[in-house]
Order: sequence, then C-alpha cells, then structure tokens
Amino acid sequence: MSARFDRIAVAGLLGATGVAGLLFAPVFGWKSLLVPVLVVVLIGYGCVELTAKFPKLAPSRPLLVALLGILGLIETVLNSTTLAFLPTGESVRAVARGFTEGWQLTLQSTWPARPVPEQLLFVPLSVLLAVVLGLELVLRLKKPLVALVPSLLVAGLAQAYQALTGITAVAAALGYALPAGLLLWTGRRTSPVSRAPGGPRFSWRMKGSAVWPALSTVVALVAGAVAFAAFDPAGRAPLTLKDAHAAPPPRSRLGNPLDEIAQRLGRPDDEVFRYRSDTPVDQWRLIVLNGFDGANWLADSRLRRLGAGLDGAPDGAAGAAELRVRGLAGPWLPSHADLTGVDGLTPLVDQSAGTLMMDSPSSGPERAYRLSWSSPEVDLGAGEVDARAPGGLGGLGTVPPEVEQVAKDAVRGLRPTFQSALQLERFLSKNYQVAVDKEDLPTGHGWPQLRHFLLESKRGTSEQFAAAYVVLARMSGIPARLVVGFRGSAETDGGMKVVRNRDVLAWPEVAVAGAGWVALDPTATAGRSGQEQGGPGKAVARARAQLPAEQELRPPQLPPGTPPDAPEDQSADAGADWWWPALGAAIVLFGLAWLFGVPVAKVVRTRRRRRRSGAEGVLGAWDEIRDRLRAHGVPFRIGMTPRDLAESAGSLAGEGIREPVARLAKVLDVTLWSGVPVGDGAVRRAWQEVGEVRKGLATRPFAARVLAALEPRTLLPFKE
Repeated sequence: MSARFDRIAVAGLLGATGVAGLLFAPVFGWKSLLVPVLVVVLIGYGCVELTAKFPKLAPSRPLLVALLGILGLIETVLNSTTLAFLPTGESVRAVARGFTEGWQLTLQSTWPARPVPEQLLFVPLSVLLAVVLGLELVLRLKKPLVALVPSLLVAGLAQAYQALTGITAVAAALGYALPAGLLLWTGRRTSPVSRAPGGPRFSWRMKGSAVWPALSTVVALVAGAVAFAAFDPAGRAPLTLKDAHAAPPPRSRLGNPLDEIAQRLGRPDDEVFRYRSDTPVDQWRLIVLNGFDGANWLADSRLRRLGAGLDGAPDGAAGAAELRVRGLAGPWLPSHADLTGVDGLTPLVDQSAGTLMMDSPSSGPERAYRLSWSSPEVDLGAGEVDARAPGGLGGLGTVPPEVEQVAKDAVRGLRPTFQSALQLERFLSKNYQVAVDKEDLPTGHGWPQLRHFLLESKRGTSEQFAAAYVVLARMSGIPARLVVGFRGSAETDGGMKVVRNRDVLAWPEVAVAGAGWVALDPTATAGRSGQEQGGPGKAVARARAQLPAEQELRPPQLPPGTPPDAPEDQSADAGADWWWPALGAAIVLFGLAWLFGVPVAKVVRTRRRRRRSGAEGVLGAWDEIRDRLRAHGVPFRIGMTPRDLAESAGSLAGEGIREPVARLAKVLDVTLWSGVPVGDGAVRRAWQEVGEVRKGLATRPFAARVLAALEPRTLLPFKE
C-alpha cells in the first residue's frame, strides 16, 4: 500500500468506526459520546502516522494504540481520578469497571443513561478495540472488507441496545456507508508517478472490482434500517437488550406498604413527609400492586437505575416539588405517576408504575430530594378501557362464588368501559362505609377479608375498598391495579404541606385507552379532603358528574342486524391495516427466497445436469460452465463459441479458467461433430473441467462469489 492510500484507507476505517460508536447516541446522547469517541479515533490515526514515520514501531502498533487510547480516555472521561494529569490506581480500576460492568449497568438504567464514567466508558473502549483490530486488518492483511467487521460489530451492538428508526436510521446508515465505501473503493497504482524531494507520490483510483461489495454494503445498511423501522406496523418499540435486564432488587428485606395502612391510621398525627409543589398533587404513590393470588398483593416491578431523566407527556402540564421524608423507614419514596426526573438522590425507578425505591432503608433522620413530572391532559373521550395494559387483568386466585353476584350487581350488566368503572366506584362508595374508629380498624386484603367486607361488615379502610374494587373490576373485564401511597395534604407548616399518617391511602387505577392509568376513589373521600385537585383528578370529577343515575344505566344494545356473537366494540376499521403485516411478510419471504432459494435452485439444477448421460451429459457440463461464468459477469452472446467464452473468461481469472474452458471446447466438438457415440468417459472429462472452473472462480473476491451465488438471472432460459 502506498502512503497516500494508507491515509485514505485509514481515514475511511476510522470514520466508519467512529460513526459506529456514535450510534449509541440514543442511550447516552451524542454530546456525551462525541469527545471520547473522537479522542480514540484521533489517537488511532496519530499512531498510524507515527509508525509510518518510524517503521520499527509498526510491530508494536496495536499495543501503542491501546495504551494511548486508554490514557486519552482517562484524561477526558476520568480526569477527576488523575493526579497532576497522571493516572492513578483509581483510574485503572475505573477503566476496568467500565469495560467489564459498564455495559450491564447501562442496560439496567433508564435511557438516556447518566453519562457517568462507570457506564459511559464501555462505548469508547469498544470503539478502541474495534480501531485496534481494524487497523491491523487493513494495514497488515490488506483486507478492507474484513477490516470493517469490528466496526460493524460495534454498530450492531449499538442497535441491540437501542435500534434507530425512521429517517434517523437511514441517515445513520448513510453516515456509516460513506467512510466505509471510501475504504472499500480506494486502490492504488503499483508505480510511482514521480519522485519529489519529499518522497514518492502515488496516484490512486477506484477499483471496479470493489464497487459491488461497497454498493451491497450501502444497500444492505439502508434497506435494513428502513425495514427495521417499519417492521412492526403496530408501532411498538423495537426489542432491545434492555428488555432482558433489570436492576437487582434492594438488598434489604422488603415489606408491603399495604400491610401498614391500619397501623398508620392508628397513629394518625405522626408526620411522614412534607413537600412544596408548584401544582396541586392528588396522590403521592409508594408502590403499585398488580399481582393477586387470593391472599397477597404483589408488585411486578421492573426496577431500573434512574438515568438522566424520563420521558413525560409531550404536551403535558409540567410540575415540580421539593420533598423531605422523615417517617418512612422502608426503601419506597413518595413519587408521582408521571415522573420525569429526580434530583438529590439516585434511586431505582419503575417506569411503568412511576414508583421510586432506594437500595437500602433510610439510615438518616431525613431524605430530601426534588421531583419533576409532566402530567398529560387527560381526555377520557369515549371511555374505552385498555384491556392490553400490562397487569390490568391479572390473577384473582380462587374467587368465592357469592362474590361473583356482587360483581354483576355492581356494574349493572354494563360492558367494560370507563362508565362501568365509575359505576363500580359509585357502588362501593354508596353501599360501603369507611372505618374511622382507630381502635377497631379492619385489616387484611385477601379473599377471606374481602368476602367479609363485601358480604357482611361492609365497613373497611381504603385497604379493603381499593382491593375490593380491583378484584370486582377484573371480574367485570375492567383492567385495574392497586396503588398504595398518600393523598395530597391541605395542612401547611413553614411554607410546606405536611403529610401525616392519617393521609395514608390505597386506591385503584383503571387503564383507559388513550389516557393511561386513571386513579379512582371508591371511598369518596377525595372531595372532602380540602385539597385542590390536579388536572387528572379534575377530569375524573367531570366524568363523575356526567355519569347517569343508576336507574338510567342500561346495558348496551346491539345495532340492528348485528349477529349476537359479534363483538360490540368492534371498530369499523378493525381490519383496515391488514395489508401492512401482509406487505412485511411478503418482503421477508421474498428476501428469504432470494437468499436461500436462488443458491438451492442452482445446486438442484447442477445435480440434474450431472445425472445426464451421453451427449446430454457433455452439453449439461457446457451449460453449467456458461451459467457460472455469466453469474460472475462474463458476457455471453448467441453465436459465441466455447473458445470465445474461454478468452472472455480468461480476463476474469486468468489461466485457471481459460484452460478448462478450452479443454471442454474440444470435448464438445467431438461430441457434436464426430458422429462417434459419446461414452461415460467423455461425460466425466467434461465435468472434470467444470470442477476446474469452479476452482478458478473460487480465487475471486468473497463478495463477488456471494453476488454470483445470488444472481437469479442465470436460472432463466438463456436469451441474448
């Protein structure tokens, strides 16, 4: 390789590898990645220039790139661990932790992840490893296409973390393809143009043989990006590695805040926490429970380390609050349903529930932090429930038979809608009594206690009300879950609102299509608390005011002509988008048929030709050679003799192809014009020449052989 070509090839390789590292931008943000990735790329290029000037250093180039790259990362990412700009033992340990654990810590975090060294470092370190391997492959082995493999692995890892979609994916594919194409297309002349005082100058040109590999790379990247962007017409998020990783649960023993409700109500004046918020807060949540086995309520939490922030409602009402927690010994912290960020702590978070948890129980007198959230403008609309909400229609254990009639009476035969959810709320609030005597508070939330509450005592705390609501809702087809926390307070002290044990609350949430989880209050105490309601609470209050009286509620009637077994809520356009999955399936099937069907069809055709005997066997060998050479780009026209084809093929791969084709021409002449019966020996000789041609073609570049194997036109009858 010439010096000029080295620079062009190295620049293309390093550019492609740098772009591959920046594909982690959805995880960390490109601003956090730009400097460390750029440092690695520039150090790699500097080391190549250094070893070109001092050739004795060339054998040590991989070690040189690795060491200087790590030092560069220490100075840029871990500069707080250095002493007088020199690495320390802490620096080395941080690099080791970033390389071995950073990938996993990032998968356990919400995204965008916090760009802390222990999580961020694995990305530039992966780029550094790809740079070391890629440089040696392109400079020592002179294999440009193989040299791209390490960077492609980095790009693939980035997409496994968070796949790009839409126009962003296409732009990223083109951003990678441009430097990669530069590496694949560059070539050199073997002789210097002139010799100047500064050394020999070489000219370079694009090699035609590299066009197909480069073009196939660009097409594959762009087509793959577009295909994966539109692969799921339902609009669901692509599957990522993060789906299989969650943060480990806290090391401390966990209790259930639902079990503590009666105990807290027995000491109503004890302060739990205080807060100052810029918008009204209806409830502060501690835990969301969506699993029930008949005895215990369980949280199906997917905990993650809180990253730089969470996505809130795009057009929602922003809010923030300062909290000081004093009376919570467990790991749960008061949180908001539409959480977007936490300052002052680094807790674990369940994004689907909006709950916060610390790794360990509180060890100090107070925990202070700041929450921010973005509450969507709730539009209950037609009030259709979302039966696909995770955990909304979970288990119920063994339901007492007599409770089933209570569920039927509660919703008055209504189908599952938000209106029937409000009717169930009204049923409990009108027919059941909230227990206020702190000396005789009901406890428990399993079926024995719920049966006693629903059928006998009809008296309970929010613990029984909320648990009963959820089980009755699920029995009626309404997706619901149970939440434990505290209601917002109206008591003020020192400019902050004080939440006490008396404010402890369990409440149900119902999944409404287009609105998410909507909180309800079967105890009917929210309106009597004196606390101003927030936006979601006001929307529910408006829906309550519009709920018809019980005697006016009627089960929905089927439209005239509708079969009795037809689903009532079947939308008119339920199958309007059937063609998207069909189109996707057709594209996938076409791709599989091309990738596997064409090579298999060629193998089957070769075997059929090989089984022929006599003159047909020799002609089959000639057809096989002709089609193989056509697939490799050798032109063939009607009227060309085997010797003409031999000369054309010789320019492709030299004597390794020309000689076998010429020898086959002699066998073919004897077969066609001698009039002598053709024996098995002639057929064997003809197919031996086919084998020699195959050996000659095997010396062609790998990409050319792949394209020839996938060339479908040679399967069709030959036409000029």
